[in-house]
Amino acid sequence: MLNKLRPALGRVLTPIGQAVARTGISPNAITVIGTAGVVAGALGFFPRGSFFWGTMVITVFVLFDMLDGAVARVTGKGSKWGAFLDSTMDRVADAAIFSGLAIGLYAGGQETLAGVALYCLVAGVVVSYAKARAEGLGFTCDVGIAERSERLVIALVAAGLDGLGVPYVLTAALWLLAVLSTYTVGQRFAVVRRQALAEAGGAAPEPERQS
Repeated sequence: MLNKLRPALGRVLTPIGQAVARTGISPNAITVIGTAGVVAGALGFFPRGSFFWGTMVITVFVLFDMLDGAVARVTGKGSKWGAFLDSTMDRVADAAIFSGLAIGLYAGGQETLAGVALYCLVAGVVVSYAKARAEGLGFTCDVGIAERSERLVIALVAAGLDGLGVPYVLTAALWLLAVLSTYTVGQRFAVVRRQALAEAGGAAPEPERQS
């Protein structure tokens, strides 16, 4: 859903990207630095239960990481390697955020909620993989109520508020994320299955046989 804001966001980031490009830093360097900062913030603060400051550090580097695309556009240095690196580093950042939350919650005696955070991590990976695999097979898979942007906003806002002492907000957010991520996986399975059936002439595919 938040992807609909990308054109407007791109217009805001373009002049910033032009300023950053003048420093000589490459888009790929921005990607790596941004991911390293997110990982450091998530694993340095969240496991200790410092959710507010962890969120602040992560947010700074998430915003910095958003500049890689803008710098690539203004410098003409966009590449398939850069796109691959960006997507892969996004998965690393997500893993660090939800792993850090799970460790911090478990250490704080909230074992069930730690399990929910771990489930959100796994479900988020499946959401991303389903789209990548579908597109690799030639299908389109641009559906989903809880894509990466939505998941990050919900998780980070809730973690920050929890760090400020707001009760139940992180619990509610993680359970909501678990439901929305599961639903998004279902959405992507459904849309790809419809395309696969249409491509096969409406016949359901036969199950693969083990040799």
